[in-house]
Amino acid sequence: MPKITAIQAQKKNPNRVNIYLDEQFAFGLSRFVAAWLQVGQTLTEEKAASLLAQDAAEVAMQQALRFLGYRPRSAHEVEQYLQEKETPPSVIETTLRRLTETGLLNDSQFASAWVENRSTFRPRSHRALALELRRKGLGDAEIAQALQASAPEEELALDAARKVLRKYKHLDWLNFRARLGGFLGRRGFSYAVSAATLRRVWQEMNEGEEQDLTPDYDDNEEDK
Repeated sequence: MPKITAIQAQKKNPNRVNIYLDEQFAFGLSRFVAAWLQVGQTLTEEKAASLLAQDAAEVAMQQALRFLGYRPRSAHEVEQYLQEKETPPSVIETTLRRLTETGLLNDSQFASAWVENRSTFRPRSHRALALELRRKGLGDAEIAQALQASAPEEELALDAARKVLRKYKHLDWLNFRARLGGFLGRRGFSYAVSAATLRRVWQEMNEGEEQDLTPDYDDNEEDK
C-alpha cells in the first residue's frame, strides 16, 4: 500500500496541504481533513477516496460560507454559485442540507429580509418584489408569506416617491407627473396607485397654492 512520505503546506494557500505518497505528489487536502494524517501512514485506495470526498465537501462548505458572508442568500443562489465552481451535484446537495440544518440557509427568512430591506431603502410594488424573489428561486409560499408582512402598496409608493422627490420639485405639473410617474411605473406600481401618489405628493409640495391637475399622465415617460 502507498505510504505517506511528506505532508507540506501549500505556498498559495496555507489552509491546505499537499500529500505525497511514496515520494510522489498525490493530492491536496484541507488542513481540517488532513489533521489526523502522519508521515509513515499507509493509505488504501478506499481511504484515499474517502479523504478526497471529505475534502470536496469541506471546500464546498467554505466556498458557500464565504458567499453567504457578503449578504444573505437564497438556497437557489448558493446552489448556482457552487455549480459555477464546478462542484459535483452530490456535494452541492450535501452542502445545502448542512447549511439548512444549521440555520444558515432559510428561504422564508431570506424572503422576509429581502422585502424589508427593499421596502426600507428602495420601495417597490408587491408585484416587483415577487418577481425579484422568483428570480432568486423562492417559491410561492415563501413569497406570499413575506409580502403579507409588507406595507400596503399605497404606502410603499408614497415612500418611493418621497425618497426621490427633490429631483422633481422644480418641475411643473405636467413634467412632474410624467417623470415621477415613470419612476413609479418602473418600480412596478399600477396606474391607479401611481396617480394617487402623484397627486398627494404634489399637493404636499404646493400646499395652499391653487392647483390645476390634469386627470391623467404618461406612465411610459422615462425618468431621465
